[in-house]
Amino acid sequence: MLEIMDDDSLDAATLAQACQRNVAWVQERVLEGVLTPSTGTRRAGAIDSWRFAATCIVRARRVAQLEHTYEADPQLAALTVDLMEEVLELRRRLQHR
Repeated sequence: MLEIMDDDSLDAATLAQACQRNVAWVQERVLEGVLTPSTGTRRAGAIDSWRFAATCIVRARRVAQLEHTYEADPQLAALTVDLMEEVLELRRRLQHR
């Protein structure tokens, strides 16, 4: 069943479930700056106010996969995902020329 989600509709628990991780994993990644909630402050105690855009699932899954597959540090995984996203954006731009 396909469910269409509005932006900022994911809480930390839903994002964690989508990545097959626990809420503590999401919390750690937010505090480290690897994942960024769309709403709420990045303080540890504010986890209940965090909401994530549906597009954040792709980034979070990529980070989780890189951490798992290569035993990568979260910051290194995030940098790798940043580069992957940049390459995709550059390819899109080239296609539209």
